[in-house]
Amino acid sequence: MLRVDLHLHSDYSHDGRSSLQQLIDRARECRLDRLALTDHNTVEGALELMRVAPELAIAGEEAKTLEGEVIGLFITGRIPPFLAPEEAMDLIHGMGGLTYIPHPLDRHRAHFRAERIVELVGRIDIIETYNPWCDADANQAAARLAEDLAKVVATGSDSHSADELGRSWMEMEEYDGAEDFLEKLRFARHVVTASSGTGRRA
Repeated sequence: MLRVDLHLHSDYSHDGRSSLQQLIDRARECRLDRLALTDHNTVEGALELMRVAPELAIAGEEAKTLEGEVIGLFITGRIPPFLAPEEAMDLIHGMGGLTYIPHPLDRHRAHFRAERIVELVGRIDIIETYNPWCDADANQAAARLAEDLAKVVATGSDSHSADELGRSWMEMEEYDGAEDFLEKLRFARHVVTASSGTGRRA
């Protein structure tokens, strides 16, 4: 089974504190098999991680839209910020990627209203139902919404430094490409080893 972290940041993000090499080293310490690097409004770090550690990397980006934030996974280029959500999601799918909604109902961060997620449901592949920086109510509400919408769910560490890696991950079967990844993720196991608390993150 693979250990996969689907939501983390490097120093290519404005608020990331660790280099790519520090993340690579920490992933090996934690026996993480895949890192989806999802820096804010840039794919540059993720593409570099793909170059230096292709066996470890999933190229991603966390893009701010005109409403909430959207993560693209398995992308090949940048998702510009401040697009309409539909435009950002269609761009991700046009690259052969998957759309992932992080911390969807966290009242402390830019987020989509639940009603808006329902409207966007056909464009959404994955909903994050555990984020260590969200309070329990927000995580539970996200889980209920994802269940109602029959969406694939994920736990993301939302790590902003290497020492935050290894607190949570998904355990899943090996996959072949984005679509197979999505199918295998549907049956993955959520692992949370420690809480980062309920501090606020971007």
